[in-house]
Amino acid sequence: MHRSHIPIRQWFWAAYLVATHTPGISAVQLQRQLGIGQNATAWFLLHRLRKGMVRDGRELLQGVIEADETHVGGPAKGKKGRGVRAAENKTLIAGAVEVIRFKNKKGKWEEKAGRLRLETIHTASEVVIGKFLRDNVTVGSTVRSDGWRGYSEKAMCDYRHVRQVQGSPERAKELAPHIHRVFSNLKSWLVGIHHGVDPKYLQSYLDEYVFRFNRRGKPMAAFQTLLGITTSKKPLPLDLLTKP
Repeated sequence: MHRSHIPIRQWFWAAYLVATHTPGISAVQLQRQLGIGQNATAWFLLHRLRKGMVRDGRELLQGVIEADETHVGGPAKGKKGRGVRAAENKTLIAGAVEVIRFKNKKGKWEEKAGRLRLETIHTASEVVIGKFLRDNVTVGSTVRSDGWRGYSEKAMCDYRHVRQVQGSPERAKELAPHIHRVFSNLKSWLVGIHHGVDPKYLQSYLDEYVFRFNRRGKPMAAFQTLLGITTSKKPLPLDLLTKP
């Protein structure tokens, strides 16, 4: 909000709409809702709010974790499998989600997704994957992964590793249903709400998706949390946001 020409009331309305509108809101929608003169102003406002969706020093994931990677972007002609990451219009994303066990009403054990982390990465090497896990997952946790070599003994040395070799792509969703459901819903959200995202700004949208996912059952708490984190952040000028 620092040195902003937008009235403080509109800032609060924007934060409320962003935090409580279940499917999210695009810059065009926000512009219409608040009567903002230019789409670029609404776009910049949203990005500054997204900066407030990541708390510094937030708690790491713990317990049982599903970890995997996926690609976001347009079609990659002539590419298959992990070779898709070589396409210019594709961005590689690492994801980790907590797996929580609970008893249903019939007393049977089931699993559901807990907290989530998503991050753009340049390659799925053991160094990058190891760093992603150390930055986001508590040491000693159990990490479920597929058979990709990036989840090497070196990368997983701080964790109890459960490697699940899928055999065929069709089995991936069966072996890691929670992170694959996250990836599927993420891609639908990026296309359905935002109609595609420039790779340069993708991490900001991932931060918003994680913020929403982790507070999906408490929209009002999400609004209060967003205001609280935002007030602790440094100003985000346009030149810093748009720099290469």
